[in-house]
Amino acid sequence: MPTIYLSPSLQEFNPYSGGGNEEYYMNLVADAMEPYLRASGIDFSRNDPDMTLSQAIADSNKGDYDLHLAIHSNASPPATAGQNTGAAIYYYPTSTNGQRFANIIKENYQNVYPNKVQTIPTTSLAEVRRTKSPSALVEVAYHDNPTDAMWIRDNINNIARSLSQSVAEYLGVPFVEP
Repeated sequence: MPTIYLSPSLQEFNPYSGGGNEEYYMNLVADAMEPYLRASGIDFSRNDPDMTLSQAIADSNKGDYDLHLAIHSNASPPATAGQNTGAAIYYYPTSTNGQRFANIIKENYQNVYPNKVQTIPTTSLAEVRRTKSPSALVEVAYHDNPTDAMWIRDNINNIARSLSQSVAEYLGVPFVEP
């Protein structure tokens, strides 16, 4: 049975426009993914909100996962706070499988998110640099932008479905609705 490590954001200190925080909403996305993954025959583990990032990476690396998916939302730098929109999927530049996974996420996510979606290679994000499984880190939208933050709140299930569909596609298993 294929397996994935889900790593929703551990950043409760990142406030959302309109209330709430990144850790809370990204855990809702991971919660909503679980029925889709189960229905599609994909086993999963996930981080604990009380973990540090290093602990979550170590926990992922202890297992034999086919994928590591970090689920985040973005915030703009202070000079442009609340002004940016878009989704970004990060992968490690020398990881062919990570890049393939990121591209699959992008293709599916463009069907649910109304703004620009891009893939970006990076060596600076620990969850794509230090995990042993092929990995991607998705920034689902900008949580400091009021419109994007509301879109996230209103589309938890659509985000989860799109990410789950991408996982199934990458793993080569049929995507099944719960």
